[in-house]
Amino acid sequence: MRHSHQAGSEPSGFPFSAIVGQDRLRLALILCAVHPGIGGVLVRGEKGTAKSTVVRALTALLPEVGEGRRARLVELPVGATEDRVVGSIDLEKVLRDGERAFQPGLLADAHDGVLYVDEVNLLHDHLVDVLLDAAAMGRVHIERDGVSHSHPARFVLVGTMNPEEGELRPQLLDRFGLAVDVAASRDVDVRMQVVRRRLDYERDPDAFAARYADADADLAQRIVEARAVVDAVELSDTELRRIASVCASFDVEGMRADLVLARTATAHAAWRGADAVTEEDVRVAAELTLPHRRRRDPFDEPGLDPQQLDDAMDKADADARAHEEPEPEPDPDGPDTDGPGGGESPADSAGDAPTSESGERDSPTAGGGSERRADAPGPQFRARLLEIPGVGDGAPGRRSRSRSTRGRTVRSTTEPGSGLHLVGTLFAAAEHQADRGRVSGRMRLAPSDIRGAVREGREGNLVLFVVDASGSMAARDRLSAVTGAVVSLLRDAYQRRDKVAVITVRGRDAELVLPPTSSVDVAVRRLRAMKTGGRTPLAEGFLRAHDVVLRERVRDPRRRALVVALTDGRATGGKDAVARAKRAAGMLADTGAAAIVVDCETGMVRLGLAAELARDLRGASVRLSELSAQQVAGVVRAAA
Repeated sequence: MRHSHQAGSEPSGFPFSAIVGQDRLRLALILCAVHPGIGGVLVRGEKGTAKSTVVRALTALLPEVGEGRRARLVELPVGATEDRVVGSIDLEKVLRDGERAFQPGLLADAHDGVLYVDEVNLLHDHLVDVLLDAAAMGRVHIERDGVSHSHPARFVLVGTMNPEEGELRPQLLDRFGLAVDVAASRDVDVRMQVVRRRLDYERDPDAFAARYADADADLAQRIVEARAVVDAVELSDTELRRIASVCASFDVEGMRADLVLARTATAHAAWRGADAVTEEDVRVAAELTLPHRRRRDPFDEPGLDPQQLDDAMDKADADARAHEEPEPEPDPDGPDTDGPGGGESPADSAGDAPTSESGERDSPTAGGGSERRADAPGPQFRARLLEIPGVGDGAPGRRSRSRSTRGRTVRSTTEPGSGLHLVGTLFAAAEHQADRGRVSGRMRLAPSDIRGAVREGREGNLVLFVVDASGSMAARDRLSAVTGAVVSLLRDAYQRRDKVAVITVRGRDAELVLPPTSSVDVAVRRLRAMKTGGRTPLAEGFLRAHDVVLRERVRDPRRRALVVALTDGRATGGKDAVARAKRAAGMLADTGAAAIVVDCETGMVRLGLAAELARDLRGASVRLSELSAQQVAGVVRAAA
């Protein structure tokens, strides 16, 4: 009987072969077990979809490693430090023997096993980089604190995440070899079978595992056999051309997709028991390799369109056949007008011509109270440098500077700091060894030698949009520019792991159309359904923002807030609308939130009301037409 290596009191883990559904996820994990060089699997899905169960069950199928030891399942906590992940100086040996020695971390423990990171989207980005480097290279190299060390780290990397809790940056998505989206089946029979097996397992885990022991043993043996032959599987030029053609059709960036697709196709052929890669292997590999690489921001729909894959495979097949056929003999009677090159040009057959930015923005807009689709932003709205001034307390993210317990060490301090600064401590102690009578043996330490580590990282923020959707803003060109700016800022927030919230101001009230969330793609969908028209109750918008900032500060006290108001400043909602808007802006400023007002006023005559609101918010303003990365950054820093 096989036993999983998960922590806990259960005598037997849930068998891999007993898992109902999730066939694509099971296959992706098996292929990574056959060829660890694929680079791991990212599993995306809602809670309760057996993501963790499948990963834990895989460990029992992996071959034994060294002296009959079973492969390990090593779990990496979201709050792990870099020292715990890659290893650090062995402090005990340093203090006892005066020797510099290395103490391995979790990556060494995971060698020849499975490294499992639950909620990988919440892990600090620099640690994700470390994991993915090790998974791709099969080794860990450490150069730090005077120690140079290298050790093997071949493991199956599996990261799971719930997209509703925030996305991984596109650069990190690309580093995962394969990606699988999982969801609970809507088939009643399948759901019944899932529940039945789980209840049977909970009733008697050992007896349940015994029922599937032979099936698991067969899978484990197939993995061993596939591993043994994977390097001998032939990848012909025809299939390699097919791989390159498919990747080119999907316009993926760089060459990593081509390499991973080739490795995955080879592993699939070995898993089938074939000695050469075929079109079938390439297609399966493409379905696992490409979905997450074509999504670069929240505007791209997740997943892979089957029709697009069919078209890409057909094109690749035609290209492969063309290169297999011999060159036609020249016609002695003249050129063949129907020969190669006589058909449509690439431009003619490439599909729809690109739509110009102005063409997108010139789509018909609805009147007051109707739905409005947010347009894709142009390059003038790339606000990549927007950040809150000062140093925060370190909510996970990549926007503003922050104190951090897990960031890079910038210096030592005599204060406690964020952990021990080992080198600083040793240097401080070294100066006093002669005075303390040490000739050999252990280094003699005193409490005054201890140095803390000062760490600095980047933090995520709460970016709260207050969008004026009133009738004065509903002109086609102006609202199109506003929605384009907001969507671009949302893209920036997506990449920097911020929380975002959206308040729209129109009619008689302000509506919190999106409470604070890390799921920026939800924000984009809400913005695309934004309604417009009516008066401009700016006071209500700022008061609603005031409440959101204070409430979120209680829930997430380390996350600083940035209010981005997009308006022409023409408050018209209710009695004394302008005066009430100014007072409400002052109340919002009293919360300490940074603010920027994007002045959307147009026309020959400008009243300058938005700039006045910016002063009331103790922030600064920038015209919508002037919005750019450098200007936004300067304005936000000036708002301190």
